[in-house]
Amino acid sequence: MIRNVVVGTVKPGVPREEIEKALQALLDLRVEGVELRMVAGVDLGLREGNASYALTVDLDDEEAYRIYDRDAEHNRIRRELFAPISESISRIQFRL
Repeated sequence: MIRNVVVGTVKPGVPREEIEKALQALLDLRVEGVELRMVAGVDLGLREGNASYALTVDLDDEEAYRIYDRDAEHNRIRRELFAPISESISRIQFRL
């Protein structure tokens, strides 16, 4: 199993609702032939300097990750919802 972790920091002034809208779009995403086990959330602000949001996606294997990564709707969400609001986005994939 592959876990994909994404952590992002938004630009100053981005309202929480915009972050939640982008995360919900990913949570609602369905990719044909791939089971997505996803958890996402906005930072609670318990510690100064944290990122703004995070999500994890568990996928069966590398091929499932590649299909998910190349999915047209997934890339539209990245481009149209996350890119405009994000100052930085970091990703890592590792085997569980």
